[in-house]
Amino acid sequence: MADYELTLAHLYGNLLNTYGDNGNLLVLQYLAKKMGIQLDTEIVSIHEKFDPTKYDLVFFGGGQDFEQLIVSEDIQNKKADLTDYIENDGIMLAICGGYQLLGHYYMGANGEKIKGIGALDHYTLSQENNRFIGDIVIHNEEFNETYYGFENHNGRTFLGQGEKPLGKIVEGKGNNGEDQTEGVIYRNVYGSYFHGPILARNEKLAYRLLKTALEKKYGSVVIPTLTEIA
Repeated sequence: MADYELTLAHLYGNLLNTYGDNGNLLVLQYLAKKMGIQLDTEIVSIHEKFDPTKYDLVFFGGGQDFEQLIVSEDIQNKKADLTDYIENDGIMLAICGGYQLLGHYYMGANGEKIKGIGALDHYTLSQENNRFIGDIVIHNEEFNETYYGFENHNGRTFLGQGEKPLGKIVEGKGNNGEDQTEGVIYRNVYGSYFHGPILARNEKLAYRLLKTALEKKYGSVVIPTLTEIA
């Protein structure tokens, strides 16, 4: 019997799964079991309501341009509820396209401006005939943790008010190739361009997501340390 129970919303999980990023859910399920957590997952897709009071965790992946255009239109109907969830310190991991759509907008490959929900104060420009591709390493000074991954993106994201980077660049290009930042942290939202998936190589981040969700739901919890279950 699990000691705790968490419910995770997988936003547009039937549409967005670039570079196997749904593997992040497998990592969370594996760690959750080791931590004594029953982690239930539900896909919330197009024409479906997002209930900000129902979920303890949210995962929002990325996709190709066609799928992301569909999502960008539908997610406007979820904007208020997702913003409420985020502002109430809901825990979320957003990768690539999901990360971009939480901001104000991103520029598509054909130069079109694709609207996000503006829950976070960043925006994303495109590059002409170029992508940031390759291994990437970043360091988070607040947690004193180093994260490893692979980036493959055309977008150049610039953070805004209230946003901190997930980490500073050690190797790679990151958010925009200019300011030495990668990803975002806003309240309990973590966004990144790391594929691979990110949590498979960065168990400390996966553990942090689960632990934060537990403490938000239950208050004080007794769980094994990452060292004990790794």
